[in-house]
Amino acid sequence: MSDAAKDTGAAPPPRKLPLLEPDSAFYWTAGAQGRMLIQRCTPCGTWQHPPLPRCARCGSEDVAPQPVSGQGRVASYTINYERWVPGLEVPFIFGVVELEEQAELYVFTNVLAPLESVKVGLPVEVEFEQHEDVWLPMFRPPESALGDGA
Repeated sequence: MSDAAKDTGAAPPPRKLPLLEPDSAFYWTAGAQGRMLIQRCTPCGTWQHPPLPRCARCGSEDVAPQPVSGQGRVASYTINYERWVPGLEVPFIFGVVELEEQAELYVFTNVLAPLESVKVGLPVEVEFEQHEDVWLPMFRPPESALGDGA
């Protein structure tokens, strides 16, 4: 559940949920422990997302989920006006977040911030929104990044 939903006691908004498949379930469930996991290659140290059976850089099959900081920056975003499921509030921000662990390590997610405050380069941090046994990684800017206007 998001921090905002916990604070207000409100249920999180409806979402389409991913299937918990063996190769990616770690990504969708690690939020239960308050951490974000991304696949990393043991021999060369390359992070990759979404997870693959082999390292895209060196070809090794020695890849496994490891914790990341959950810190990043908005690399790109769009404001979505389509209500994908009944009850989903629009507009919302769908963003591409580049994680700080590695250049071009992207996560596609919702950015939880006022529309007018989001810009490319905005620092963000992960928070998790629980739906059943899925913990969706969402990103929110720290209050210090929003300045006076938000």
